Amino acid sequence: MRVRVKLFATLRHFAPREAIGLPFEVDLATGATAGDLIRHLGLPAQEVKMIYVNARARPEDWHIEPGDEIGIFPLIGGG
Repeated sequence: MRVRVKLFATLRHFAPREAIGLPFEVDLATGATAGDLIRHLGLPAQEVKMIYVNARARPEDWHIEPGDEIGIFPLIGGG
C-alpha cells in the first residue's frame, strides 16, 4: 500500500534527498502500523515524539491505510 509521509524538524534529514521538507510517498505492506513505518524509514525511535495520521495524533500501533497522510515529529524544545 502507498502512503504519503512528511518528516518535520530534525527528522527531515531522514527523508529522501529530493523530498527534504516535502511530503513523499512510501510503499508498505498491507496492515502496517505507524511503528512499522518508523522502522521502514530508519527513524531513531527515541527521537519520534508525535505521529499524525490524517491530521489526528495516533499511537505507534495504529494501523495505517492506503492513501493515509502521515506527519512525524521529533521532540521539540523551546523556551
